[in-house]
Amino acid sequence: MNWYGLYTLFSKEVWRFLKVAIQTLLTPIVTVLLYLLVFSSVLSSHVQVYESVDYAAFLVPGLIMMTIIQNAFANTSSSLFQAKTIGSIVFILLAPLSSWECYLAYVGAAVVRGLLVGIGVWIAALWFVHLPLHNLLILLIFSILGSAILGTLGIIGAIVSEKWDHLSAFQNFVILPLSFLSGVFYSVNNLPGIWREISHYNPFFYMIDGFRYGFLGVSDVPIITSLWITTIFMILVAAICLRILQTGYKVRG
Repeated sequence: MNWYGLYTLFSKEVWRFLKVAIQTLLTPIVTVLLYLLVFSSVLSSHVQVYESVDYAAFLVPGLIMMTIIQNAFANTSSSLFQAKTIGSIVFILLAPLSSWECYLAYVGAAVVRGLLVGIGVWIAALWFVHLPLHNLLILLIFSILGSAILGTLGIIGAIVSEKWDHLSAFQNFVILPLSFLSGVFYSVNNLPGIWREISHYNPFFYMIDGFRYGFLGVSDVPIITSLWITTIFMILVAAICLRILQTGYKVRG
């Protein structure tokens, strides 16, 4: 394992998004606060998902997790696709780095960005909402798994896409719908039968539901179910991504 090379690529990816922190960190935090202010002010007095849990407190964990995974995806997809476009990816290919090391460096940086944005949203939300904390370990596990999964999907999307339009389509027609339809703003148990069943096939639902359990101590499905499904999904997308990296598909052209 080339730990020095892995750390160098990881550091480069971290510094890449830190240099434009207003765009990569501050903007998502402000966007989520706008969601929170609009939805909580309109619906707090009319909607109660769980007994003795305010709607704003229900909403915040979903918004935090949605922001974490979207920013993790954006970090790897934009970086790798830009490197492909301008040709700087050749320097990574020439370096003595294996597929595993490249994968860990890119996904590790995506996890860092996701966690930083998530912590920022959490701190900012505390000024507006009283948010309980049930299990910090569960929060950490699901935030790392969620950001790692979306960081992996970002690598896959960047490699497969040939134009920015392809990458935007992948984000707008796959990532965003799965995020918004995963129970961020509502409990899937309140949906009609067929839509409730369809929601259970959305892997993003289990990330958000498990993450919400870490705050509130309640969830739509058992926490162990969310943990198993999220872990299996992580293994699946990681295996696909590593296979693509090892074969050099659309990278070593």
